[in-house]
Amino acid sequence: MKNNINLLIHNAISGDQKAYESILKRYKNGIYNMIYQMIKNREETEDIVQETFVKAFKSLESYNDTYAFSTWLYKIAFNHCIDSIRKKKLKTLPLDKPMVLKEGETHHEIKDESTSPESDLLYSEKKRMILETIQALPERYRIAILLRHQEDRSYEEISHILKLPIGTVKARIFRAREMLKKKLQKK
Repeated sequence: MKNNINLLIHNAISGDQKAYESILKRYKNGIYNMIYQMIKNREETEDIVQETFVKAFKSLESYNDTYAFSTWLYKIAFNHCIDSIRKKKLKTLPLDKPMVLKEGETHHEIKDESTSPESDLLYSEKKRMILETIQALPERYRIAILLRHQEDRSYEEISHILKLPIGTVKARIFRAREMLKKKLQKK
C-alpha cells in the first residue's frame, strides 16, 4: 500500500496527470468529511478541499516518505481549514450595549452551545449502540462497512483487500448500511 502511494507521488511529481487524479480520488472524501466537520458549510468545505489539494500538489516534492502520506495530507487540510477560520473576521458588536433599531432598542442574546454532561452521555451512548450494531452484522458485511467507514478505504482498496469485484463490495456496503439503519431504528 505504502509503495503504491509512493509510486503515485513519484509519478505526480514527474507530471503524470493520472497520478494526481488517483491521489485526489483516494483522499478527497476523507479530507472533505474532516473539513466539513469543522466548517459545517458545504460550499466553503468544497473550496477548502480544492485549495488543500492545490497546496499539497504544489508541495508534493517536500513530502517525506518516512511518514504516512495520509498524515501529511490531512495535516495540510487541517492547517488550511484553521487558517480559513481565522481569516473569517466576524463583525463584532459590544455585548453590553443595546442595538438601536427603528423599532427601538434590543439587547444581544447569545445561544449557549457548550456541551453538557447529558449531551456527552447521549453521544457516547449513541456511539456505543452503533458500534454494537456494527459488531452484530454478519462478518462479510461488518468487514466491508468497517473498511469503508472506519478505515476510510476506497471501494477499489476494499475490492483489493477482500479480493472481490467492486460491484460486490458496493453491494455489501449498501446492504450493511440498510441492515444498520433497520436495526438502529428499532433501538
